Amino acid sequence: MENKFNFSSKFKLANIFSLSLFIISSIFILFKGLNYGIDFKGGTLIELRSNNTDASTIRTLLNNIDLGDVNVKKFGPEGDYLIKVEQKANDDNKLIPKIKKNLSENLVDEVNFRRVENVGPKVSSELLQSGIIAISLSLAAMLFYIWIRFEWQFSIGSIIALFHDVVITLGIFSVLSFEINLSIIAAVLTIVGYSMNDTVVIYDRIRENLNKYNKLNINEIADLSINDTLTRTIITSVTTLLALLSIFILGGEILRGFSFAMILGVVIGTYSSIFVASPMLKFFKVTYKTLEKDEDKIIP
Repeated sequence: MENKFNFSSKFKLANIFSLSLFIISSIFILFKGLNYGIDFKGGTLIELRSNNTDASTIRTLLNNIDLGDVNVKKFGPEGDYLIKVEQKANDDNKLIPKIKKNLSENLVDEVNFRRVENVGPKVSSELLQSGIIAISLSLAAMLFYIWIRFEWQFSIGSIIALFHDVVITLGIFSVLSFEINLSIIAAVLTIVGYSMNDTVVIYDRIRENLNKYNKLNINEIADLSINDTLTRTIITSVTTLLALLSIFILGGEILRGFSFAMILGVVIGTYSSIFVASPMLKFFKVTYKTLEKDEDKIIP
């Protein structure tokens, strides 16, 4: 029953750190906002290949034909570029031919349009709404599961940890102005599942140890339980991070935002299951008597 690491001694400092990050992230999300991609604000996405040119030349040519907000960046192999053009009303049918004609006439090298995607304002609005609903429903489902699986104190603690993970991840995206698209929503939903899984493992051990060592206080139980599951947590997190780092480095531009969000989620989710979810039980004064009052709810 000897603890290798005294995690509970760092709970107060970790809570101050987490609360500060949460507040800063919330401020950036509210006042700076998120950099929504074409999926959510509408517009046109063009992937083209032209060897003897550069991004600044393409950007200048497109700015000359008054397309509005234009973003051009290198994409993948040398000579490949990704162009994003903001949505402009009543211009859908003329926009693509206009861009193709302008670039083909003014660039020395042949231009190969490899991919063209157009998302209208109605579709983008529906996608954004669906993304928000998906995240909200996943949080609600997690809340219900933990409430059934454990006691209400555990349920609230796990949801606070989930909100912590999601808000801080989105806050970092806001600070760095990284694009938010459908793949990032998928990453956030995956983060919710990963974080909850890690939290449930620790909570399950805490409940088991509360029954086993009913004379210990909740901080001592938390320390014991986190140490019991630490090897599993480290192995799971490290192996997941190795795969995600490989995708981030080698997966190309398309997967970079998704893999970056997942890396953030794994790191923040592992941290929150130990330093956010566990201290919540101390806040709610959980003891072995809490389990006795609600023992009928416990599922073996």
